[in-house]
Amino acid sequence: MSAQASPSKPKQLSTVEAFICGGIAACLAVTVSNPAEVAKTRLQLQGELAKDGAKKVYSNAIDVLSKTWKNEGIRGLQRGLGPAYAYQILLNGSRLGFYEPFRHNLNKFIGRSADQQIPLTSVIAGASSGAVGAAMGNPLFLIKARMQAYSPALPVGTQHFYKSSFDAVTTIFRAERFRGLIRGMDAAILRTSMGSSVQLPSYNFTKNQLVKRGILPANSTWTFLVSSTVSGMCVCVVMQPADTATTRMYNQPTIHGPDGRARGALYRNPIDCLWKTFKTEGVRGWYKGSTAHFLRIAPHTIITLTANDLIINLYKKAKDRTHRV
Repeated sequence: MSAQASPSKPKQLSTVEAFICGGIAACLAVTVSNPAEVAKTRLQLQGELAKDGAKKVYSNAIDVLSKTWKNEGIRGLQRGLGPAYAYQILLNGSRLGFYEPFRHNLNKFIGRSADQQIPLTSVIAGASSGAVGAAMGNPLFLIKARMQAYSPALPVGTQHFYKSSFDAVTTIFRAERFRGLIRGMDAAILRTSMGSSVQLPSYNFTKNQLVKRGILPANSTWTFLVSSTVSGMCVCVVMQPADTATTRMYNQPTIHGPDGRARGALYRNPIDCLWKTFKTEGVRGWYKGSTAHFLRIAPHTIITLTANDLIINLYKKAKDRTHRV
């Protein structure tokens, strides 16, 4: 009798279930945020390594969106959307799916409760899960960045034209073999680890504080929205320099060295990219496209994390109903 009276502890989703829910949430988000990503990419490449600035094609994020719409239409604003979907499934599926298992195991490793929110293990789990997703999705991010940078009307940076994602993969592989598809992976891991180290920890911390202090109820959509907004701001501030380095590493032209291998013509690695950018463009060079980045990251984070919580809650309810039948 006493066993029946005690409330059952809600079951945790499996890693596969959390991966799928996270991937669906991320795809919804990228549909909305992709135009801002196009604007961010083009602004980051504008005036690349040009001292005292080069002639500006775009003045700001809104100008990029306006000129892209005028010259390229909706197709221009949604360049790279196909690989962006696949990348988001891998990245956010990994980030949202592996974060809790990583955090729980780290907590157990140091002798603490698996469910306890510990800042250090939360940051390490966030960075680790993000690094896994970035490594898995690197070829897709590379293709997406190059597609978004391409403009037949108002080009900035090195231009790579691909008819489709498949054409991009085959073209890169023919020219540089497998090495070409993993180009910039070190920058992508740095970028995503920095963003992931604060995304979920700041989201969970904000949500827990809102509920703990009685400001908002636990399962309120407003709780998810406020927590996601704070998380998006944290990600944007922390990740921007590494994001600029990643875009430039991916998009740089390649040359063949004495050993016959293709290599980046401008940068050796993300640290080299950040240093050269700083020397020629100053700190402002690291933060080029930061407004567009926030326009991208804020709705993307809000939709991803809010949708992820809503999808998980709906899935749990549907699963419970199925078990009762």
